[in-house]
Amino acid sequence: MAARLFKALALIGLFCAAPALAADRPTPSGLPVPRYVSLKFGQVNARAGPGDDYKLLWVYTARSLPVQVIAETREWRRICDPQGGAAWVHMRTIDGRRSVFGGNPPAEIHARSKPQSRIVAYLRPRAIASLDRCKDGWCRVKVDNVKGWVAASSVWGATETPQCR
Repeated sequence: MAARLFKALALIGLFCAAPALAADRPTPSGLPVPRYVSLKFGQVNARAGPGDDYKLLWVYTARSLPVQVIAETREWRRICDPQGGAAWVHMRTIDGRRSVFGGNPPAEIHARSKPQSRIVAYLRPRAIASLDRCKDGWCRVKVDNVKGWVAASSVWGATETPQCR
């Protein structure tokens, strides 16, 4: 009787632990999901599923566009773009370098990571800037020859929250 009870409790424990084990399992790339990356090329095919045999949904035409990886297989990444579109792209078409996407109104680029610091430029809506780092709600960006700080909330691609499902 005690052996049966022990087996039953062990099975219950195993089933209860299964979701936690699945969450701890690494992704095929070993990197966290969600995470930001950028498009490596000026033309990237967006597909309905993880494979070349899936329907072509659209073609991205913006090199360095920030996208968020929301799922992955061994060779394919499901991404979310700044417009809220989600599609699958091949892993060779993305780059680990980060960038941000300007929103509306234009993002103020400051000389320092303080709202009262001098504004050195504006990041236009839909403009892409390379992202150096973020700290305390501010991100250091570079666009053309201008370097400075933008409020993380004023650009797409800086917050760590999932952007699409």
